[in-house]
Amino acid sequence: MTSKPIIVVAGATGAQGGGAATALLEDPQQRFAVRALTRDPQSPAAKALADRGAQVVRADFADPSTLDAAFAGAHGAFLVTNFWEHGSAAQEKDQIANLAAAAASAMLSHVVWSTLEDTRDLLPVSDPRMPVLQDAYNVPHFDAKGEGNRLFTEAGVPTTFLNTTFFYQGFIDGFAPRRGEDGELVLALPFEAQKRLAGVDVDDIGRTVLALLAAGDAYVGKTVNLAGDHLTGSQYADIIGEVIGERVRFDSIPYDVFRAAPIPAAEEVANMFQYYGDFENEFTGARDLTALRHLNPDLKYFRTWALENADALKTATG
Repeated sequence: MTSKPIIVVAGATGAQGGGAATALLEDPQQRFAVRALTRDPQSPAAKALADRGAQVVRADFADPSTLDAAFAGAHGAFLVTNFWEHGSAAQEKDQIANLAAAAASAMLSHVVWSTLEDTRDLLPVSDPRMPVLQDAYNVPHFDAKGEGNRLFTEAGVPTTFLNTTFFYQGFIDGFAPRRGEDGELVLALPFEAQKRLAGVDVDDIGRTVLALLAAGDAYVGKTVNLAGDHLTGSQYADIIGEVIGERVRFDSIPYDVFRAAPIPAAEEVANMFQYYGDFENEFTGARDLTALRHLNPDLKYFRTWALENADALKTATG
């Protein structure tokens, strides 16, 4: 049995949870032990975590009976839910409720909860500028998480609310530049050209989690709004172009055009980008890059990340 404080890491084989597990396991001071939660402890990713020293435990956020043992005896946790595996705000809220209840029952000393702003705080669903989704939401994957924040507070869980943002990795995955009919590479987003988009390296979530947990109770009850850079679409395109050695043009797609596109979650993604743009001052402005780098000095600017991921960007752009 380890004498180090145990940190439960939710979704430890996913992007955010995997980054948190890595940051904790690779902490030069080795301050914490990692209990990695996964639905499949026999998966290659789970076995790799075990080989690196994590305790791997099966847990299903939709099944509260699996969570009590997963949280028992732990000091703290990094908690995150994956909206995109089901796409339902109702299921998301049920999972958050289960996690908050388990954290309260285990009397954890510090939970870092990966969340997002509830867009309805600034844009009531009665506002006609964007369609209402799933009956009650502007951006369900934002709003369900934001609404779920109160569950931790009401349960008395000592929580740091870590608001994330657009991942740089999106420029490799769903939003990689594509070659246009004129042969030029185009970064096309439903985002106004003059607006700034807050972005972050998903692995910096894990490194920030380590900093928050290492700070003891200094951030308990507080909200940390995370980002690594604030750039316009053209600036993102220019940096990608510099890194891959070919000009990349930015094109702004009208929101309604993107909403009508035959791609998964088109309405939700368009609403998300419209929220980023319409509330740039409130959303991007809340992410103080100077203060964040005091917390996590290694927080990556987009150019740094792009240079480190040049090969992947080149492959993604074809």
